[in-house]
Amino acid sequence: MKYFFSLFLSFFAITVVAKKPHYQYVKLQTDQGECIIRLYNETPLHRDNFAKLTKEGFFNGTLFHRVIKNFMIQGGDPDSKNAEAGKLLGEGGPGYTIPAEFRDSLFHKKGVLAAARDNNPQKESSGSQFYLVQGKKFTDEQLDILERDRLKFKLPLWQREVYKSIGGAPHLDRNYTVYGEVVRGIDLIDKIAEMNTDSNNRPLTDVKMTITLLKKREAKKLEKTLEKEQKAQPSV
Repeated sequence: MKYFFSLFLSFFAITVVAKKPHYQYVKLQTDQGECIIRLYNETPLHRDNFAKLTKEGFFNGTLFHRVIKNFMIQGGDPDSKNAEAGKLLGEGGPGYTIPAEFRDSLFHKKGVLAAARDNNPQKESSGSQFYLVQGKKFTDEQLDILERDRLKFKLPLWQREVYKSIGGAPHLDRNYTVYGEVVRGIDLIDKIAEMNTDSNNRPLTDVKMTITLLKKREAKKLEKTLEKEQKAQPSV
């Protein structure tokens, strides 16, 4: 009986240790710095596609080819690898699109990962091109005008507070799929957004990226750290 109980405890301990992380995470590295991005479970098509391309090394060596200060930084075009200076980029991809996955709870606050797309009526996403939002902070008056003239819907009060406090790009909401967010290294977005660009918004100095998927052990450790940090924050 004692031997059986010991085996049970060992099995229970292994099960706890082997528990999967709640999310998948990717590390995006450049010579300007790095960040870690959480992929949302609420958008499984985009999550799984991004993870698949990451595992294949699809993004490695591609550029942030479109950078607009106070808006976003865009990458993921395979044609940007070793592209000569001044070449217009932004048309490349893996040859397929992804159905839109709009979620009211996922919006364009600063630091989110979202899918670029062309003007297709279904608003399907590019198979690989993405952007990270920098955006800007808004006032209530500015958000009121945006709701009336562009959005044609009311932003939830809690989202308005986010756009007022940390900023973002609310005019993109419900038009482009948001499917992740930066949880470490958000200053990388600001750093790249400050770079000098040409007439096509391409940085004059190439910003190449390498994206890798965090291993389960790394992801679990990160989630524990993030949970501790959240608990340590003062209550509002």
